[in-house]
Amino acid sequence: MVRRILNISKASSFFLFGARGTGKSTLLKQLFPPQSTLKVDLLLPHEFDRLVRKPESLIDQVRALPKGSWVILDEVQKIPQLLDLVHHSIEEYGIKFAMSGSSARKLRRGGANLLAGRAFVYHLFPLTHPELGSTFDISSALNFGTLPGIYEFSDPQDRIEFLTAYAHSYLREEIIAEQAVRILPPFRKFIEVAAQMNGQPLNYAGIARDVGVDDKTVKSYFGILEDTLVGFFLEPYHRSVRKTQTESPRFYFFDTGVKRAIEGTLTSKIVPRTYAWGKAFEHFVIAECIRLNSYRRCNFRFYFLRTQAGLEIDLIVERPDLPPVLIEIKSEEEVGAPDIKHLHAISAEFSECETMLFSCDPVKKKIGNTICLPWIDGIRALGLAS
Repeated sequence: MVRRILNISKASSFFLFGARGTGKSTLLKQLFPPQSTLKVDLLLPHEFDRLVRKPESLIDQVRALPKGSWVILDEVQKIPQLLDLVHHSIEEYGIKFAMSGSSARKLRRGGANLLAGRAFVYHLFPLTHPELGSTFDISSALNFGTLPGIYEFSDPQDRIEFLTAYAHSYLREEIIAEQAVRILPPFRKFIEVAAQMNGQPLNYAGIARDVGVDDKTVKSYFGILEDTLVGFFLEPYHRSVRKTQTESPRFYFFDTGVKRAIEGTLTSKIVPRTYAWGKAFEHFVIAECIRLNSYRRCNFRFYFLRTQAGLEIDLIVERPDLPPVLIEIKSEEEVGAPDIKHLHAISAEFSECETMLFSCDPVKKKIGNTICLPWIDGIRALGLAS
């Protein structure tokens, strides 16, 4: 069993958000023994029906518990009105709640009671390389992602079937069930285009033409992906530099394998020293930095920079009370001076910054002012892993 590195405090009730299949229920089971915890699973039809028809029945269950008891409320976004009863139970009966969810959409947009500081907020992601330890394999991570369910299968075809089913169930359960999209066919086409454009600056007008909807609808579709925790935006660097910058954000899916499942490329294995390998490697390293930043509560902010002249920095990391770090991400197994030319050119526009190159080159080196590190050591040098 993989030990997750997310450190959840039991000093307070909490929300645990994460996309489906990231292991929320498994983690809560490890934290709270079933024999001493009340679990309410809203994925179970009878539980959902009971609490939709009579939400106050939750209070009846809670009142039978000793003060200080824990209640697990799985998929809390399915019945947002329960949060008023959770609030009451915390205040009146001293009960603590562990509330999981695969979507914050209904809670945030529906004006649900988010407990005003009475509950901490955590996020769970696919497995990270420190969690996998010696079993981590970069080729597997780039081809199939790191959802926990992947590691139940050793046969690549079984992994393909798992990810294909995951992509289909996402459309069915997250989008249709929440009625986030009124007309599904354009969204199906959109999500495939979004996967194909993973990590590229977004051209909403171009995507709208491809999908057959307007720009506003495309933006709302990306909002749905973000709200259901299936992806994240990487914004362009907001500080002014002398060179004109592009302003469109980039969008990345939360898992490399899920992205490949949605775009329908799982059967084409990606291999080193190809364009597809390089793009997948960049995607994985950026996602890994964001995951570990969340787990370690570093409060780093992440951006990219691309100038109108085509100069590009893959990742800019802003750290509290420290200079920003400009990072170039290369999948090459041997890097040299040509790989840092953009770093050298753009860093000159910063009054103060550090520059790093993360790659698959096992040899640590310094080229000019740029520290070149194997990507795992680079993440550790940022303070995101021990």
